[in-house]
Amino acid sequence: MEWWIEPFALGFQQRALIGGAIAAVMASTVGTWLVLRGMSFFGDAFVHGVVPGVAAALVLGQSPLLGAALAALVMVLAIEWVQRRTPLGVDTSIGLLFVGMLALGVVILSRLDSYSGSLTSILFGDALGVSWADIEGQLIVLVIVVAVSIVLYRPLVSLSLNRDKAQLLGMNPRRTHVALLALIALAIIGSYQSVGTLLVLGLLIGPPAVASLLVKTIPRLMLTAGIIGIASVWLGLTLSYYWGTAGSATMALVPVVLFFAVMGIKELRTLRRGTAVGA
Repeated sequence: MEWWIEPFALGFQQRALIGGAIAAVMASTVGTWLVLRGMSFFGDAFVHGVVPGVAAALVLGQSPLLGAALAALVMVLAIEWVQRRTPLGVDTSIGLLFVGMLALGVVILSRLDSYSGSLTSILFGDALGVSWADIEGQLIVLVIVVAVSIVLYRPLVSLSLNRDKAQLLGMNPRRTHVALLALIALAIIGSYQSVGTLLVLGLLIGPPAVASLLVKTIPRLMLTAGIIGIASVWLGLTLSYYWGTAGSATMALVPVVLFFAVMGIKELRTLRRGTAVGA
């Protein structure tokens, strides 16, 4: 029993677990819609898009959350502008902004004396540095994310399954898409302190991807993804404690490994059934 408790005996370790769990639920809720819509690459680009905002906030001595929010808004507007004004596909516009925003963030951070430490903290998070104030902020963002997901459940489902059909049903897919972008931004802003901007994608996409292999209905998928996300945070921090690895990276790695493990088990079962039928 001590093996399970020891990694969370101290206050900062407990805060890391609580902050990570909140981030996991938040990310899994939004990540479910990303997985259903096939927008994983977009989510990845969005994650990188907040880097210059956080970097600028640190340079100017302002709130990183405010900087991340402004950067997310710029990212959304820039993607929409490129798509409307050029014949380039959405993947090209996202790819350009993916690289550009990340590079801009690094350029801004290079102005700081503590360049290396600040860059590491933003990109890879500081799970053990989460404060109670951070957790309070995360809870507020979590409530907003869950509330919007509940209120817009039907429009989000329609948008995820068929945009044209959503339009015919009067669901206003454009407005729903904008709301989804806002949810992605909120999930990233509320999670980056725990797992960093680069690694938050592990909790954003990993748990819903695993859940999609296990359940079929959207409510069960979202619930299962949340449970997997929380378990990934706990296991990641536990392994990090005993192995001496980076907590944020280990948390983000767990759902990815779990996805391939579940997929491998399902493949083996399929092969066994095929062999049994052939026999």
